Amino acid sequence: MTNFAPISITNKQQVLAELCEQFDDAIFILDEHLRYLSVNARYELMIGYTEAFLLGRPLGIYAAEFLSEEERVVLTDITERLDNSGFYENNFSMPNRYGEILNCYMTYRKIKMGTTIYYVGMVRDMSAVVKDRKQVAHLLNYDQITELPNRKVFLSQTSDLLLDSYQEVIVVRLNIDRYRSLASLLGPDGINNLIKKFVTRVKDLKLGFLRCFSHFGGDDFALLFECSDANMVRLQLDSLMQMCERPFFVSDDRVTNTEVYCHVSVGVSYYPENDNEFTGLLTKAEKALNYVKQHGGDDVFWYNNSMTELNAHHLRLEYELRVATNESQFIAYYQPKFALDTGDISGFEALVRWQHPTRGLLQPIEFIDAIISHKLSLELFSQMANQIAEQLTLWQNLGFEQHICINADATEFNNPEFFDVVSNLLMQHQIAAHQLHIEITESSLMKRHDNVRKQLDRLKELGICLALDDFGTGYASLSYLQEYPFDFIKIDKSFISKITADKTQRAIVKAILALAQALDMQVIAEGIENEQQRDFLLAMGCQYGQGYWFGKPMTAEAATELLMQQHLSKNKYD
Repeated sequence: MTNFAPISITNKQQVLAELCEQFDDAIFILDEHLRYLSVNARYELMIGYTEAFLLGRPLGIYAAEFLSEEERVVLTDITERLDNSGFYENNFSMPNRYGEILNCYMTYRKIKMGTTIYYVGMVRDMSAVVKDRKQVAHLLNYDQITELPNRKVFLSQTSDLLLDSYQEVIVVRLNIDRYRSLASLLGPDGINNLIKKFVTRVKDLKLGFLRCFSHFGGDDFALLFECSDANMVRLQLDSLMQMCERPFFVSDDRVTNTEVYCHVSVGVSYYPENDNEFTGLLTKAEKALNYVKQHGGDDVFWYNNSMTELNAHHLRLEYELRVATNESQFIAYYQPKFALDTGDISGFEALVRWQHPTRGLLQPIEFIDAIISHKLSLELFSQMANQIAEQLTLWQNLGFEQHICINADATEFNNPEFFDVVSNLLMQHQIAAHQLHIEITESSLMKRHDNVRKQLDRLKELGICLALDDFGTGYASLSYLQEYPFDFIKIDKSFISKITADKTQRAIVKAILALAQALDMQVIAEGIENEQQRDFLLAMGCQYGQGYWFGKPMTAEAATELLMQQHLSKNKYD
């Protein structure tokens, strides 16, 4: 397989610049005073002036005092809308240098880079494409694949409805889940075919109270309802979700009758409960939609005021986590692991804690999901791994050879920098590879990243020990043991909690121990909370255990003290 190399920033800029030059639409860039900074070749050809002539001149070519009143109104409208929303679009007729009247569709976008503001305009000459106003209106107001009204029409109809309606107006935003994966599977023709079939099914539902069904593009749709009680729309959305439980059969040149499921994420807001203006309603429906997508999709969520506080909390948490990674606020706590037959400490599991500057010491449950969602996993792993390496070096100097185990997620293994982080750690700190253990959870392996097996094999070559955590809680445990080179199996605490009284739990643990022995793997039992549990596990042949009965997670200083006490105790009786 050919190695993938992402495009560099410089090459990307060159490619985009070349694309702009060859683009069929005319493109120009203005500064914050609406003066020309750059135009592409198509714009030069359309308007009849060269880039050299236009540079530094204001939009409209001549100073404002020489423009007609109509042109001044248009420029003022453009400026105000760009300042308010960052986007402007309009249809208009304009003369070029040669006196020809061009029927154009123009869009402006406001782009801010640092403190500098740019306005990017795109002009499409519609004259050669359409012959009359009806064709132009349809081209600009309807999606070409689905023939549904586009975003502009939807916003207009929503605004008009809010002005005239005496009932409740409901805005629904809808995205197709896993759209990119579906597009990759089906190809361009196949995904367009799926979108058409999806739209046809929605239309066939004949949803009550529906005033507009709009396609914003790609996987992005919106619905507009009007009724006396917004709760009446819940039944309509239930029928929509049920429709998505039936498969679609899609075929094109690449695939034949592929069966796919088109699940959707839906966000809802309504007037007058959530807002009085269409922009507010749309924004809040989109917030509800994003909430659904962040929680796995395939659901409907109605906006409520607590979401604003929740979003503010998420933004604040992301900022604090980025500060925490930059300032190394994460620290390792160490939970000891013991040999059940001798009671000796065999090693420690490193568990992350966040030393928050104002909230104190935080448990992983309060931040680990946000770490993953904001793609900070590798930064956290690197911080923890460095602390662990330093601790192993300290213990090595004191004559202790116990290992430390660090947890990693499959998404971290899939990062191309992961292996280098680990191998550099061993070289920089001169620690023995077998003293560093890495745990990966069974549920994490369910993601099946292609790179995981390769990374695990490379880590094994370094001499690092690998453990499968939470064994038995997933769906394909036996296949994982066959596919991945694990040294240890960790029995999840859910199988230990009632082992003294529950025959089923004892039978499961015995089976795991027998399987591990056959595969030449060692077993660690988690969650041991009393002596009876320890005795049962020892009698069954389990080698190692950890849990609150042995010791809770502790600071590095407390872990070192525990090792020294064990060392002194053993020397006392030698």
